[in-house]
Amino acid sequence: MLARSDQTFSLTLPSDREIAMRRVFNAPRGRVFDAWTKPEQVRCWYGCGALTLIVCEIDLRVGGSYCYVLRGPDGVNHGLEGTYREIVAPERLVYTERYVTQNFESNEALVTVTFTERHGKTTLTSLSVYPAREDRDAHLASGVEAGAALTLERLAEHLATMA
Repeated sequence: MLARSDQTFSLTLPSDREIAMRRVFNAPRGRVFDAWTKPEQVRCWYGCGALTLIVCEIDLRVGGSYCYVLRGPDGVNHGLEGTYREIVAPERLVYTERYVTQNFESNEALVTVTFTERHGKTTLTSLSVYPAREDRDAHLASGVEAGAALTLERLAEHLATMA
């Protein structure tokens, strides 16, 4: 089932517990992987709209954790956190992800991100598997589609500045 697609970004729903996103970048996969996993790079692009990234912590090792906190203009913090389960640089990451905000914590999803290079361009594919359809649907209802498209566009802009 297709939810959204354009020339650079697509979001699909492969099953009732999954969200798949795909984005093509005009950069080699090593550069995309670094921009995705190095805090000093992530701080340059992560976030969307009126949210400001105020925390970016990445312990990139199996068993290591990450934590991103975005603050809205209303002062409310929105966190994403999880633990790395598999790291095969620069081609694959597997990690857990959970959303945390005031008086709410989502159930944990399992995310697999792959970086595939062809002719100097990298396709980033992210597959999130949720414990239940309700968890997936709640994530969809939160605006993940527009937010991910904007965030990945910011990543594309940042990649163009990296040497």
